[in-house]
Amino acid sequence: MDLAVMQSYLPLYRDALFLTLRIGWQGVFLALVFGLVCVIILHLKIPVLKTLTGFYVELFRNTPLLVQLFFLYFALPRIGIRMTPEFTGCLGLGLIGGAYMTETFRSGLESVPKIQEESAQSLGMTPLLAFRHVILPQAVASSVPGILANVIFLLKETSVFSTISLMDLMFTAKDLIGMYAKTIECLVLLVIFYLIMLLPVSVAGSVLERRLRHAEFGD
Repeated sequence: MDLAVMQSYLPLYRDALFLTLRIGWQGVFLALVFGLVCVIILHLKIPVLKTLTGFYVELFRNTPLLVQLFFLYFALPRIGIRMTPEFTGCLGLGLIGGAYMTETFRSGLESVPKIQEESAQSLGMTPLLAFRHVILPQAVASSVPGILANVIFLLKETSVFSTISLMDLMFTAKDLIGMYAKTIECLVLLVIFYLIMLLPVSVAGSVLERRLRHAEFGD
């Protein structure tokens, strides 16, 4: 393993890491927004919107991100809808993440006792206010472990961005291997930079989960 070669590749991997992080976290933000909107629709049980939301969740949870990106980037231009690779990656990650976040938030909602909503309404709150101020905060707190697992999953899914010509970490590694055949060096750097990207999230998530558990049980 040639350390000098690895050192010379570091700037390329650094730039790829910044690109991957930027698009990845933008996608995570979109996923959270989509998930919250969808779970509110499901909770309010608006007939047509509930059906459409259920279809969206099942569609994106049961198809790979790679297929979704191909559809967005290669199929939509056939009908005149063109997007940049960065926007496609962000939107694709947000859509698949939103489906998973919806299920996570829904599980959180189901963990909130029904008496909470009934008590809030008995105090004069409308169903919407009760949901916003009483039910949703508890549901989100209960959903934290699932949310963190989804965030890590989504950041790992950025590895398929290379298929739509985004200069992410995977694209950089494959490109350098193809040009210089330094397979071991490129793959070791790839692993290191994915750890740099994901390990802090995993550690922060574990710490947050422990604090929430202690706050809940008073351990």
